[in-house]
Amino acid sequence: MGITKANQPHSNEQWPNGWWVTRVVETGSTNTDLVKLGAVGAKHHSVLMADFQSAGKGRLDRTWVAEPGANLLVSLLFRTNETQERPLHQFTQMVGMSAARACMQLTGVLPNMKWPNDLLIDNKKVSGILAQGAPGFVVVGIGVNVNWAPPDAMSLAQAAPSSTTTPVALLNNMLSVIDELETLSAEQMHEQYSASLATLGQAVRVELATGDIVEGRAIEVQRDGRLVVLDDCAISHHIDTGDVVHLRAQ
Repeated sequence: MGITKANQPHSNEQWPNGWWVTRVVETGSTNTDLVKLGAVGAKHHSVLMADFQSAGKGRLDRTWVAEPGANLLVSLLFRTNETQERPLHQFTQMVGMSAARACMQLTGVLPNMKWPNDLLIDNKKVSGILAQGAPGFVVVGIGVNVNWAPPDAMSLAQAAPSSTTTPVALLNNMLSVIDELETLSAEQMHEQYSASLATLGQAVRVELATGDIVEGRAIEVQRDGRLVVLDDCAISHHIDTGDVVHLRAQ
């Protein structure tokens, strides 16, 4: 996994209490590594951050790439018996919401959240999330384009050129926001997530894993995390997995 940078209290990087952060120079995938560590007893709120990933994973079997040291590449482990009882998808929602709020705190730019958890600025992707479940815990990986982005995406540096931040600062703020969100009940969390979701009310196209496409207006997120899209024939589609595109008004 490369060279580790020691966790607090031995590191100069100070993290919120109750979070166990390890930073590595390089690894294949922080998600893969943290799932393995979780299987052998890694603590609740264990975090693995990498300066570079050689095999970063995105949703729907995509890859996630970033220049070394430029962006936040991190995975977080939540043990389900050490937190309020909540559905597993709410952990990914918390991580996405915390990233959006941390971006706002540090740069003044609040990304839009696209269902289920992608963050967009000017309709370009600035962050993506991939969660992996295992018995007793879930690992949520997130990549945020802080100082670099591929041509079709957006970075915080591009969106707010007069503001500067770092992956470490962004993660620090995220962890504090997650601490706040974890105090919410499952119902309160659902309400806050729905209010944060820019997809609702939008005309969307959803590309399903089957190859089918659903177009319509996103009207609701159900408590199980599924997106409800109402098409032009007034048929409601309940979508649990798919790639959403926000359609611009014609």
